[in-house]
Amino acid sequence: MKLGRTSAAVVLALAALISVHGGALAEPPPTIPQARAKLVKLNERADQMVEKYNQATEAYRKAKKKYDDLNTDLKLKGARVETLRESLVAVAVNSYQYGDLSSWEGLIVQGEPQAMLGSLASIEQMAQATTAELAAFEAATKELRVQRNAAKAVLSEADAARDQVRGEKSKVDKLVSEQTKLLRRLGAFKVGNPQSTGIAYTGPASGNARLALQFAYAQIGKPYQYGGTGPGSYDCSGFTQASWRTAGVELPRTTWDQWSWGADRRVSLDALQPGDLLFSKGLGHMGMYAGNGKMVHSPQTGDVVKVVDLDDYWRGRLLGAVRP
Repeated sequence: MKLGRTSAAVVLALAALISVHGGALAEPPPTIPQARAKLVKLNERADQMVEKYNQATEAYRKAKKKYDDLNTDLKLKGARVETLRESLVAVAVNSYQYGDLSSWEGLIVQGEPQAMLGSLASIEQMAQATTAELAAFEAATKELRVQRNAAKAVLSEADAARDQVRGEKSKVDKLVSEQTKLLRRLGAFKVGNPQSTGIAYTGPASGNARLALQFAYAQIGKPYQYGGTGPGSYDCSGFTQASWRTAGVELPRTTWDQWSWGADRRVSLDALQPGDLLFSKGLGHMGMYAGNGKMVHSPQTGDVVKVVDLDDYWRGRLLGAVRP
């Protein structure tokens, strides 16, 4: 069957529509500059979401530990209370079995009055001591129960916050997926090596800052992973925490907490020393000053622990510094 001119035009129009909806005429992929610009925005959004996720997870971990510690202490004291009660029962049973030692009849029946008086004094002292200890433990148990219940309420709040962040985590995962696609398109996605032994630090640091930077440089080449605290992968704050831990300084877990922890340890950006913690505006990212204008950090998805020129990486985006 032959098609007329009108029918042929319709067919051509339908084919055009099909090709558009089928993706043949879909929006062209971004150019490399456009992809890089989009990646910067994705990284900034991901940094903020990762920080929220880390904050909520850390709050839950702390609340859970406090609750568990109080609950364990409460159980131990409760067991001691039961032991003391059993001791008092034993004293009462003993007194019943051997008669009423508080009466002269009981003393005469039992034997020598002097010996019986000694037994009476001993039993009374035991009863009084046990009663006093029981009262003290019951009071402590009551106070612990109040603390435990308060901790349980905090834990419930932290758990609710963590549940909310689980929803945020799915958004982070989506962002990470977008980052990965863009990086692969740019040919810039780095898998990293969790077993990397890094490179030697030869900078000007001294003291415990040198120890921290020696550890940091030994991690170079390991992959970034949000929520990572080592040893095979790190996020930015997990990396600085692990580095300074080797130097005997225990930093809080998250970027926000490390910035708050350093409230009275802030230093001028004009007076940086190797080992100082560096924070971006918005507190979405951080790293460590390595000396000579360099920073070592764990950047973002698709990248690895590395050393960068501070001015090139954070020009205009550096918030401040903290000296551990």
